[in-house]
Parts: sequence; C-alpha cells; structure tokens
Amino acid sequence: MAAAIALSQRGRGRTAPNPNVGCVLLDPQGRVAGRGWTQPGGRPHAEAMALAEASGRARGGTAYITLEPCAHKSTRGPCCADLLIAAGVARAVIATEDPDPRTDGAGIARLRQAGIAVEAGLAAAEARVAMAGFLARRMWRRPFVTLKIAMSLDGCIALSDGASRWITGAAARAHAHLERARHELILIGRGTLAMDRPRLDVRLAGLGNRGPHRCVLSQSGAAPEGWLAIQTPADIASLPGDHLLVEGGARTAASFLAEDLVDRLLLYRAPILIGGGVASLADIGLLDLSDAHGRWRLTDARAFAPDRLEVYERTRAD
Repeated sequence: MAAAIALSQRGRGRTAPNPNVGCVLLDPQGRVAGRGWTQPGGRPHAEAMALAEASGRARGGTAYITLEPCAHKSTRGPCCADLLIAAGVARAVIATEDPDPRTDGAGIARLRQAGIAVEAGLAAAEARVAMAGFLARRMWRRPFVTLKIAMSLDGCIALSDGASRWITGAAARAHAHLERARHELILIGRGTLAMDRPRLDVRLAGLGNRGPHRCVLSQSGAAPEGWLAIQTPADIASLPGDHLLVEGGARTAASFLAEDLVDRLLLYRAPILIGGGVASLADIGLLDLSDAHGRWRLTDARAFAPDRLEVYERTRAD
C-alpha cells in the first residue's frame, strides 16, 4: 500500500476533478504484475493503468488501491470495480472509501458480490493525506491550500525596500519549484505582483509543462492577461483545481490565515539575519496567545543546505 500511495503522488495536481489514486497489482505468487496512477485530466484511472500493464497476470492475485474503485457509469470510461472483476482479481486491499456519493460503498459492495475478498482501511490516514486536494474539495468545497513562506532567521521575507532575491539558496528554491509542479493553482497578492512581476512557472528540467494557473488576490478583481483573479480568500472556492499554493506576500498570507483557509505550511528558513526588514506576516487577528496553540503539527523537516524546511499541517476536528 505504501507503494500505491507513492504512485498516487505522481498524479497530484494533474487529475482534478478526479482523485489522484495509486494502484499496485500482485500476481498469485505475490510478484508485482502491474502499477498505475490516475493520468492527467483524470483518465485513465489508476486501476485501468495497472491492469493494462499486468496484461492478465493479475488473475487470482491482489489489488492494492488507495481509494475505493469507482462504481458509477461514466462517458469517459468503464468503472474500475467492473474492470477488477473482469480481470479476475481474487483480493482487493483498499485504503479508504470514496466520498463521492455515486460510489461511496458501492464499489466495495460490488467487488464482494463478485466473490472478491475485500479489506478496507489499510494506511487510510496516509492515503487521505495523499489525496488531500480531492477530499478538501468534497468536504469544504474549496481547494486544499498550502502557504509557502521563505524567511530569514528573524522572520523577514525581504529587505525594508521590498527586495527579496534571494532569501534562500538554490536547493531550497528548487524544492519550492517542485511544490509548484504539484499544484494546479498558485496565488500571490497584488502588491507582490506589482513589485516583483513574478513568472510563477516551474523551472525544473522535465517539469516545465507543469506550471500551475497563476492567480492574484486583488480587491479590484483586475489581473494580467492569462491570470485568474479573486477578490477575497473565500473566493478560492470558484477556482479550478484541487490544490492551491499561496506564495505571498505578508498581507496575502495573513489574510488566508485570518480566514483559517491554510491547510499546510511550508516554512523555508535561511541562516541569515535581516533586521528591520519586511515581516513574514501581517496581523492575522490573534487576540489571545492561548488561541495560537494546538493549531499546527509538524509533519516533516529536512535540510536544503544551507537552508531548512519545516512542514506543518493544520489540525482540524473534521
């Protein structure tokens, strides 16, 4: 299942409105017969890709799938539950059920009715993290939001005159471009647009075609040609795609935090001191320090010499 979850990440940011699913098929002897992940645009699905690679070798074997196989009819292709049944799979291990009401439980039921042994719930939490964008759109009717901040040790994102190139080194910036490639949408504020005129593209070899849609937060609703504009953070619900990367600046970042619309934080820290520069955040409306605690949990930390990255996830009851 860990391999299936890893495969699902290959499709992140490219499969909306479908989920980025991963699938690993084993033959009856436990050898890998096929691997698949949801393709750009949402089709073919992961199971169809894995079955095509297996070419019949999965009969009598096991399918590991990160999401319950779809069970509804579509003009874009057959449902995956029927494909697995036709392929003669003997056992299916599924990480989590599909919240789509057209499938929700029906895919598992159809497999069991066909005599396939089904186990559900293996690595469910990890699979949900991998499909966070798809799930956010269905639970909250908006994209999953990642806020990226590159700052100095003393919490500055620029000099006092606004100059910010470069706070972090080449390795950290390369990782930030990889993050861009995993999002359908990238957003900055009107001030950052006017100051920096950023391209917001992906400058990594082989991933140049993975640039996200560029968006600007602008009260006037004005945007350069080819850009999308929203007037308030809540307007992200109208944007296409399931993953939004917010890159700045301080007031834009604060506006998303104040509305509790940030699900994930990427904090790149450079071993430099600026002093008197532009603070990483404007006012987020915090009135009591007790309200600041317990909202974020560290999920990853790594070094991109000489810089350091910390990743935090928002803790939510739902």
